[in-house]
Amino acid sequence: MLVDDDENIRFIVRMILEMEGYSVVEAGSGEECLEKFNTVRPDLILLDITMAGINGWEVCRQIKERKSAIPAVLMLSARNGEEDIKRSLEYAHADAHIKKPFDTKELLDMVKILLQKESHARHPK
Repeated sequence: MLVDDDENIRFIVRMILEMEGYSVVEAGSGEECLEKFNTVRPDLILLDITMAGINGWEVCRQIKERKSAIPAVLMLSARNGEEDIKRSLEYAHADAHIKKPFDTKELLDMVKILLQKESHARHPK
């Protein structure tokens, strides 16, 4: 699931992911993400921090606190100070944090790593 209030960012990231064969569900706000999360169970959420309404840190925290299947969360944000990254990882419990503008290879590498990690967590050997 790709969550960002910037339609252009969603378009670019969706195109990159779909060209690699990933299926993408989009949400334009934190509220929409939480609503869709009730019916769609993504393996990974790419989540912006700065959005109107519920910000990405709160969305991530709410998702991570649920007892049901918890997907990996990758914060994808222009907020990249040391405190921002710390808040993503420690407060919101995100699995990773990548800066915008992002490097396409770095983004795809992190998506692959997190999906492999998530697959192992759901299907241990």
